[in-house]
Amino acid sequence: MSLSKADHTTLGRTLYEAMRAEVPIKPLIQSHPAITIEDAYQISRVMLLLRMEQDGETLVGKKIGVTSDAVQKMLGVFQPDFGFLTDAMAYANNADIPIAGNMISPRAEGEIAFRLKSTLSGTNNTEADVLAATECIMPCFEIVDSRIENWQIAIQDTIADNASCGVFVVGDTELDPRALDLPNIRVDVTKNGAPLSSGLGSAVQGDPLTAVAWLANTLGAYDIALEAGEVILSGSVVPLEPVQAGDEMHLIMSGEGFDDCSVGCRFV
Repeated sequence: MSLSKADHTTLGRTLYEAMRAEVPIKPLIQSHPAITIEDAYQISRVMLLLRMEQDGETLVGKKIGVTSDAVQKMLGVFQPDFGFLTDAMAYANNADIPIAGNMISPRAEGEIAFRLKSTLSGTNNTEADVLAATECIMPCFEIVDSRIENWQIAIQDTIADNASCGVFVVGDTELDPRALDLPNIRVDVTKNGAPLSSGLGSAVQGDPLTAVAWLANTLGAYDIALEAGEVILSGSVVPLEPVQAGDEMHLIMSGEGFDDCSVGCRFV
């Protein structure tokens, strides 16, 4: 690792304090040009530990981000990131989500979420392993938020910043994925009642199962498992959309073998 353990602790606390104060910081890649992805992961662990120790948050899942071509081009980051989900990030379907006191520069993503019934560990997980471990899939909005000023992020910045996690909302409908064609599941997003964007499950590494397998294997290299019962976000299938107080987002997930299902949220 290029940075010291003391650097990891300092930068993790800096990101945590930026999140709590809602005041973004300059990119870490500028202040610490030698930062590596390994450093960024260690920084993210410090940030997560502070959330758990200082705020009493508990771990409820993991996420992969920056998986689709549309999102990579928007952010200028051309490989996936990964992060952790806590109970404080989870909102119910159709919830009112506060921005003030909660986020800095939120953007909404439409995703397919997984809930696991068994644990995925190690570094040799396949799509078949992910499918066997999955209890259900659900329509999902992830609201990402960067503690880095103006979203000027390199891959090291977003991994250190817990994959730019903000909050997430999952729909009430739970689907068994074994009878579904996940790459061809369609997601249609509206904003304030107007059509906004559409995408297919194949937007995330060709198949959401592939994305989750990548996440399991990437975290497995750090001896971190995707645990039974956790929610796993597989990455946005549509471009990110900035949101502000007063906006309402709605997503319909459709495909062969199931009735349309949806998820929504409002920002206040």
